[in-house]
Amino acid sequence: MPTTPTQMVVCCIGQAVAATCRMIRVMTKLFNALAISTLLLVPASAANAQVSFGIHIGDPPAPRSYHVAPRPGPDYLWVEGYQYPDGGHYRWHDGYWTRPPYQGAYWVEPYYVGGQYYTGHWEGDHGNINHNHKWDRGKQRDERRDDRNNRR
Repeated sequence: MPTTPTQMVVCCIGQAVAATCRMIRVMTKLFNALAISTLLLVPASAANAQVSFGIHIGDPPAPRSYHVAPRPGPDYLWVEGYQYPDGGHYRWHDGYWTRPPYQGAYWVEPYYVGGQYYTGHWEGDHGNINHNHKWDRGKQRDERRDDRNNRR
C-alpha cells in the first residue's frame, strides 16, 4: 500500500497503465476475432458471385450462297444456313431440310446481338431443343436423333 503522495501517484499511474494494457489486449483479441471471421465469411459470399468471361471474335461473316436441294417429304422444314462460333472463329453450317423434333415445333434461327451469339433451337409446346452439330455428320441427321422411324 502506498504511503507517500509520490508512491500514490506512481501507483495510480501504474494502475492506469495496467488498465490500458488490459484494454489493448481485449481490443487486439476482438480485432483478431473480427479479422478471422471476415476471412471465413468472404469466401462464402464470393461463392455466390457469378463470374463469366468470353472471347470476342466479332460479328459473324455474311451468309454464303448455296444450292437448296428439293424437299424430301411433306413433313420436312427448311433450316436456313448460318455461321456459328467454333473456338476462335466462325464455321458455316449449310441449310438443310429436317423434320421438327415433335409436332408443332418451330425453328428459331441463331442470331447475334450486342456481342453475344444465341444458338438456333427448336421451340414449341413440349419445350426447347437445342441443335447439336454432332447430328450433322451424316445424311441420316433426323433418323439418329428421332425415334419416329423406330415407331413405324
